[in-house]
Amino acid sequence: MNKTFINILIFLFLLTNQTMSEENIMILKLKDGDVKIELFEDIAPNHVKRIKELANNGKYDNVVFHRVIDGFMAQTGDVQFGNSSSDNFDLGRAGMGGSDLPDLKQEFNKLPHDRGTLSMARSTDPNSANSQFFICFKPAPFLDNKYTIFGKVIDGMEYVDNIKRGDENKNGTVSDPDKIISFKSL
Repeated sequence: MNKTFINILIFLFLLTNQTMSEENIMILKLKDGDVKIELFEDIAPNHVKRIKELANNGKYDNVVFHRVIDGFMAQTGDVQFGNSSSDNFDLGRAGMGGSDLPDLKQEFNKLPHDRGTLSMARSTDPNSANSQFFICFKPAPFLDNKYTIFGKVIDGMEYVDNIKRGDENKNGTVSDPDKIISFKSL
């Protein structure tokens, strides 16, 4: 009887643990394939909540990677001006907008900006992150403790590596940018 009860508890724990971990997994669909991303809800809860809300409402679908710097990062997430299927799409202004939600207070943490790290873009105000984010191609330790890391690529980084690069002389501005096909929870 006790052994059966313990086995049931173990099964429920494993089931719950799997469900909890899957709720923080998202799929970023790019032109070359799917990128699996783990979100760090325990480290940046408000940023993760925002990303999930925007993504699961389709706000990131068709949003361009407006700033991509080889050896550094790919930036996207301007749902206001960067959505290539919206009437408000303006490639010249992509990177200047956000969402209709309020800006977020920073949730800086001790995680390093390693290859595959997802971090929120912001202005000079640490509390100005809204919808834009970037994915690091290589480690960027100069960003550590200055930007909110909220996730990491756990599979499909080779598809991120294939995102079209921008003009180095124009701070990574991309003239004919790749876009997010979709971004959803698992």
